Amino acid sequence: MLGGAAAACAYVLDMVADAASSVLFTTMTLVVSAAGAVVVGFPMWLLPLPSASGFYLARYFTKKSLPSYFVFVVLGSLSFMWFVMHNFWDLNIWLAGMSLKSFCKLIVASVVLAMAIPGLTMLPPKFKLLTEVSLISHALLLCHIENRFFNYSSIYYYGLEDDVMYPSYMVIMTTSVGLIVTRRLLVDDRIRPKAVWMLTCLYTAKLAILFITSKSVVWFSVLLSLAISPPLLLYKDKSKTASKMKPWQGYAHAIAVAISVWLCRETIFEALQWWNGRPPSDGLLLGFCVVLIGVACMPIVAIHFSHVVTAKRWLLLVVAMGLLLTLMQPPIPLSWAYHSDFMKSARLTGDDISIYGFSAVNPTWPSWILIAAIMLTLAGVTSVIPIKYIVELRTLYAIAVGVALGIYISAEYFLQAAILQVLIVVTMVCTSVFVIFTHFPSASSTKLLPWVFALLVALFPVTYLLEGQVRIKSIIEDGGVGDAAEDMKLKTLLAVEGARTSLLGLYAAIFMLIALEIKFELASIMREKALERGGMRPNQSGHISTTTKMRFMQQRRVSAVPAFTIKRIAAEGAWMPAVGNVATVMCFAICLILNVNLTGGSNRAIFLLAPILLVLNQDSEFIAGFGDKQRYFPVSFVISAYLILTALYSIWEEVWYGNPGWGLEIGGADWFFVVKNLALLILTFPSHILFNHFVWSYKKQKDFAPLLTLPLNLPSIIITDVIKIKILGLLGVIYPLAQYLISRQQHISGLKYI
Repeated sequence: MLGGAAAACAYVLDMVADAASSVLFTTMTLVVSAAGAVVVGFPMWLLPLPSASGFYLARYFTKKSLPSYFVFVVLGSLSFMWFVMHNFWDLNIWLAGMSLKSFCKLIVASVVLAMAIPGLTMLPPKFKLLTEVSLISHALLLCHIENRFFNYSSIYYYGLEDDVMYPSYMVIMTTSVGLIVTRRLLVDDRIRPKAVWMLTCLYTAKLAILFITSKSVVWFSVLLSLAISPPLLLYKDKSKTASKMKPWQGYAHAIAVAISVWLCRETIFEALQWWNGRPPSDGLLLGFCVVLIGVACMPIVAIHFSHVVTAKRWLLLVVAMGLLLTLMQPPIPLSWAYHSDFMKSARLTGDDISIYGFSAVNPTWPSWILIAAIMLTLAGVTSVIPIKYIVELRTLYAIAVGVALGIYISAEYFLQAAILQVLIVVTMVCTSVFVIFTHFPSASSTKLLPWVFALLVALFPVTYLLEGQVRIKSIIEDGGVGDAAEDMKLKTLLAVEGARTSLLGLYAAIFMLIALEIKFELASIMREKALERGGMRPNQSGHISTTTKMRFMQQRRVSAVPAFTIKRIAAEGAWMPAVGNVATVMCFAICLILNVNLTGGSNRAIFLLAPILLVLNQDSEFIAGFGDKQRYFPVSFVISAYLILTALYSIWEEVWYGNPGWGLEIGGADWFFVVKNLALLILTFPSHILFNHFVWSYKKQKDFAPLLTLPLNLPSIIITDVIKIKILGLLGVIYPLAQYLISRQQHISGLKYI
């Protein structure tokens, strides 16, 4: 060992330069080879074989003779074969799930290839294919050996078993060395990019055994890597940054990715089982496979088809479909699902049930309807379905989305009454038609949409009342006496209350969606009318910029699609502000009812619900003088009015339902409680009146007028018995300070402008 180390150091330090040093280096290499052979047990008659191997290795280093290196490979391979056969060939040992004899064959083949590859890389360029085949063969052998070592970690010898742990750092080290060597050979132009692609996939796929304990995970990882990586590692040219692949190649790679994911379904199943701790459902497995296909196709679209908008849209739909399947996990019929023996054996057994218990199956068939509705919505938003240009298709699309959402809501939450389900489906169809045709209007939609909204508003009380009447009628018809009947009646009444609360939430969401859609459309119309009235703004040089011109032309083109002008929209769409305001007010009112039903009338809820009124539009029919300047007035006014009314109700409730002996205990009467709290409530009025007047007009008042009302709120904060009056007092302190700061900022801004 010392002699070999000395010879290697001498060569690395470039001390082997003349004939004398070459002879000395060759002699030392010959002696070291013979001594090493004697140490490992070579017989005397076989010593010339390793000695000749060392001689030709030294000759290669000194003479740079390539034939000498291949002679060294042959002689060294024969020496290694004799050593393996003499010491290990006849041992009856099973190692890594196979006999030691089979393992020796793999090791010999791997060592021979490792010795031959350095010589092959120095051959002329026409022999590159031989070098690449040798490198790929060696990588395959290495993957197979490490997979057996890592996943079949047991040794058997004459009935004795022992665990053998192949260290994880060896897998990482061999992967790193392989990638470094591959990169170096590519830089030196010893191998071509396709070989680099295959070698990179093989070496990186080995790392999967560190995370998933599957006997086939390496090969499935190799298959996935080979299918996913071509857009990243291939199609590159030195003269170009990235040569685009052709469309048929993109389709071929996408199909290859899908097939590879399908072939790797058992490995994906095992990975999900390892992650969740139990076997995944069929819906989760299908969704994860679809997501994996979409993610794997992202490099194809992002690198080679970034200019194709259709490809991006379809990729988005595929990923969205996979995510929906993964999250909702819809049931899949047994006749459609693939169940291998491995998957069947991994399903829940009696022991699993005794440990984990029975798992409730949450997803049902309506989840497929919801997935269809969401996918239809995404297809319309991304223009995969051209609803913007074809009115008939837009109508069918709106009805399909509404029917899908209505069936899902009815089947998931309202299974008792068929009439109620029909009304819910009609409600969702009206909502879908209204929203879609408001966003993409047609020539006659502006005349029909107000009637659609009126039908939607009329369905609200009918559906709400029908939900309770159908079930209560069934209770009366069934009759019955006893505790069981009373329990059934109580459960039915609770179910009716819960269903009505759900209906209120549904209609609140519907009216909020309609209000937001109308707000968005009115803002778009006003923006386009401003562009038409004022024209395009020139830049500093006096010319219109290209970006502004293109954006303006695009807006003109989009607005011209429905085949009528903005002026006609303004004339026939005058109903939009009124409808938006009605929808906003109804949404706010329903939310107040939900606040009372769910929280008992929380004081904090009004601060979350009042901003809904910011969606109100400028409408001269209902609110005269209301415009964008007064948009914050409804919020502040509603907060003050709600707290005042609820404070009055709390005082009345305390006196009416309070303890009859309360007045005697404190030496007073109920009227004292009423008078005190009413007086404290009235003391908060000046601050709220001044602030609401300021929010409506935004006119500067006297500097200290709001601040003078601030001390009036302190008694309401300190000595009141009603929490709502205390909140009004706190707001009465905050409002004058805010008004003073806003007025001061306006005054400073005005001075700067002057």
